[in-house]
Amino acid sequence: MPNIDWSVKGVEISACNCDWGCPCQFNALPTHGNCRASTAVEIERGHFGETKLDGLRFGGLFAWPKAIHEGNGEAQPFIDARASEAQRAALLTIMSGAETVPGATIFNVFAATLAKMHDPIFLPIEFKVDRAKLRGSFGVPDIVAVQNEPIRNPVTGEPHRARVTLPQGFEYTEADFVSSATKTASGAAIALDWAAGHGHLADVHWTGNGPVR
Repeated sequence: MPNIDWSVKGVEISACNCDWGCPCQFNALPTHGNCRASTAVEIERGHFGETKLDGLRFGGLFAWPKAIHEGNGEAQPFIDARASEAQRAALLTIMSGAETVPGATIFNVFAATLAKMHDPIFLPIEFKVDRAKLRGSFGVPDIVAVQNEPIRNPVTGEPHRARVTLPQGFEYTEADFVSSATKTASGAAIALDWAAGHGHLADVHWTGNGPVR
């Protein structure tokens, strides 16, 4: 059991290099044989022990040479420049998978697959999301820009709404699936570059004991 009580409730924007839908969501192998991704979260309400996390943003860049579960991955966390030293430490602890029941959250699961952790970045994070319009974006100066928009019907061009439910998911219970465009800049330790990969938008509520359904 976690020694420190923590909770993060907010909205997640995620993007990866796989085809729309992302095989990982269905326990299948990645589209291109490897996995590259970036994700960001805006916290509506959160705490780590006595440290409040309300209103902060955080995320990371990720890469694995094969499927995630085969390991040898790398990550570069980024945290809101507005965060205090205590808040930075709290978010880095959460992202490291510590103070968490084994396998209970995406952070804990990912931590077991990483071989290299790059130094964290503390910069302003732009974050916009509109679930109704299937749009979301985030950006970190000189690091990464992610733009999520609706998947389009190839005949009519109309937005195609796809929503997936994972009742036992360690990341989310329900998410809107979208198309993502992602590009890193010179300050990123991990290179990401695609124009129409998988993306999803999800309301999340994580604790050290796993997602709150």
